[in-house]
Amino acid sequence: MSESEKIILGIDPGTNVMGYGVLVISGTEMKLETAGIIHLEKFDNHPLKLKHIFEKTLRLIESYLPDEMAIEAPFFGKNVQSMLKLGRAQGVALAAALFKNIPVFEYSPKKIKQSVTGNGSATKEQVAAMLQQLLHFEEMPKYLDATDGLAAAVCHHFQKNSGQSQLSGSKSKGWQKFISENPDKLIG
Repeated sequence: MSESEKIILGIDPGTNVMGYGVLVISGTEMKLETAGIIHLEKFDNHPLKLKHIFEKTLRLIESYLPDEMAIEAPFFGKNVQSMLKLGRAQGVALAAALFKNIPVFEYSPKKIKQSVTGNGSATKEQVAAMLQQLLHFEEMPKYLDATDGLAAAVCHHFQKNSGQSQLSGSKSKGWQKFISENPDKLIG
């Protein structure tokens, strides 16, 4: 990888299927490195699913060496238990990135759709079709969770120059900086 290249890992967290996409940025050009899913249905309890999400996210990081990770924020639904489980899935993916010192950026589903398609209410199929045009891949993935993960990475690339903040909530401050500035807030 040259100095002008950057790798972004995008994650669409889920408790049954987690989507991911790896995007290579070279100057202003985007290139799809890989996109796929992690099946979690085979695990019969939630803690095992979370363990698997953590381990697989670490493997993705170790395989593709991303400079940054973009993740889709859980959306607010009517089922509180589903929301809680989705938040946990997102949390362990975040923990894996932070464990490897990868800066993490979070985007709402609406923001991702808006950034990729120009329409915050776009369908998964519309997002996938736009990604196919932008990144010139021939075969559409079987599971749209893969393109959702990729969409998070593309959204981050588009937002990066517009001042989008990291999870710490303030401009140009990430978790690493927050931790270094607030050691008293750490437990353990």
